[in-house]
Amino acid sequence: MNDFFEKVKTLRWDDHRYYHQSRINQTLHLISAISFLVAYAMLFVDPAMAGIIGWAVGMVTRQSGHIFFEPRGYDHVNNTTYEHKESIKAGYNMNRKAVLISVWLSFPVILYFSPSFLGLIEPSTNFDGYIHDVGMGWLALGTSGLIVRTLHLFYLRSPAWGLAWCYKILSDPFHNVEIYAKSPIALMRGQKLDPIDHDIQGAHQ
Repeated sequence: MNDFFEKVKTLRWDDHRYYHQSRINQTLHLISAISFLVAYAMLFVDPAMAGIIGWAVGMVTRQSGHIFFEPRGYDHVNNTTYEHKESIKAGYNMNRKAVLISVWLSFPVILYFSPSFLGLIEPSTNFDGYIHDVGMGWLALGTSGLIVRTLHLFYLRSPAWGLAWCYKILSDPFHNVEIYAKSPIALMRGQKLDPIDHDIQGAHQ
C-alpha cells in the first residue's frame, strides 16, 4: 500500500507543479472541486443532476483554467518544455481533452435531433426528460473516460499506475480543496503565479 500511495503522491505533485502554476487556475480548480463534491453527493439523490453539475460546472471551470490561464511556453519553474510535459502526462493531456470535450459538447446536440440517441435509449417526451437524458449521458461519458484511461495506463505503465491515477482523479476534489483553499486570497493580493517550492514537495502532496 505504501508503494501505491507513493505513486499517487508522484502523480499529484507532477500535476500540481506542471499544470497548476496560475493562481487563477488554482482558484477555478477550487470552485471545480467544490462542485464535484456536490456532484458526488447528488449521485445518491439524482445521478442525472450529478452529471450536469460535474460537467457544466466542475469540468467547465477546471478546463477553463487550463486552457486560458495556465502558462504554455517553456516552464522555467521545472526547467522543461510544455511539449515534454504533455508527452509524459499520465492523464488526459490537451489533445485527449479536446477529443473528450468534443464528445461532451456533441452529446446534447445529437440527443436533441435524435431523442432516442440513435435508438439506444427510451426517447424523452419533454424538456425535463431531455435534461435528464443529457445528465445521464454526461455521467456515463465521465465514467467511461475514467475507466478507459485507467485501462490504457494498465497497458502503457502498469495496473498499479493505472489504479493510482484512477484513485487520484476520484479523490482530487478533496485534495484540491485542501491545497487550493488559500489561492483566492493569494490572487486578490496580486500573486498571479504560485511560487512553487520544490524543496517542500511533500506539502503539495
